[in-house]
Formats: sequence, structure tokens, C-alpha cells
Amino acid sequence: MDKIILTGISVFGHHGCSEEEQKHGQNFKVDVELNLDLSLAGQTDNLSATVDYAQVLEDVEKIVGGTPRKLIETVAEEIANTLLTKYLSVKSLKVVLHKPDAPLSINYVDAAVEIFRSRQ
Repeated sequence: MDKIILTGISVFGHHGCSEEEQKHGQNFKVDVELNLDLSLAGQTDNLSATVDYAQVLEDVEKIVGGTPRKLIETVAEEIANTLLTKYLSVKSLKVVLHKPDAPLSINYVDAAVEIFRSRQ
């Protein structure tokens, strides 16, 4: 299966279980892999034969920058559901949502969730 891969999408959001996170917010990073057939797009050089990843970036930005959620799992699920609903040529996808600045007392590089969803 072919893929469109978007990595390091940086969006400021207000997700987290603590009041501090919900109030002050933090930066999140998102990686998205869309699995679909890109052969027609490659043969025709026509944007309508693929998924416009500029639109995908806007969708991700709207979700991550939108309604605060307690869990990054919920945000990742909303991204996956939105993209599968909106882009019918996508057969399956992977979303990785990184929360590198969670206010924890132990030093760490990153906290992330990765989900894979496909059409039923």
C-alpha cells in the first residue's frame, strides 16, 4: 500500500488531566501516515487523484488546537476518525501524537500514543 506521510506537525493545544495543562496549554507534535493507492495520482499528476495533504494538516491543526481533552488518546482517535470520514480513498492510517512537554517530575524525552485505524 502506498502512503502519504506527514511528520512533526506542531500545534499548540490545551490537552491534559491537570488544570495547569488545560489552562496554559503546550506544544504537541503529530505524525500521520495515510495508506491509499497513489498510482492514479502518480500517472496523471492530478491533485484530485490523491489526498491534499495541506487539507490534512489543517484538519490536524483544528483538532489539536481545538476542544481540550484530558487524554491524548482521545485526541488521536478524533484525528483518525475525522481523516477516515473525510478522505474516502484512505484505506487505513496511523496517528502518533507526541506530548513532549507534559509537566512531569521525571526527565524524559517524549510521551506519545500511536494508533492504527482502518475501514471496516
